[in-house]
Amino acid sequence: MKTPDPILEEIWKARDEHARRFDYDLKEICADLRRIERESGRQVVTREPKRLSST
Repeated sequence: MKTPDPILEEIWKARDEHARRFDYDLKEICADLRRIERESGRQVVTREPKRLSST
């Protein structure tokens, strides 16, 4: 099997380390990502979900 791209491996490693800090608890991981997003100072755009048309 071919080895994945080294950049992907680095991303997977960082993501796993972050998840491990929260014992893989998705609620806690998401809360931390929202905190990081708030503290970044960058403008965050939230769009309304697209509605499915009833046909």
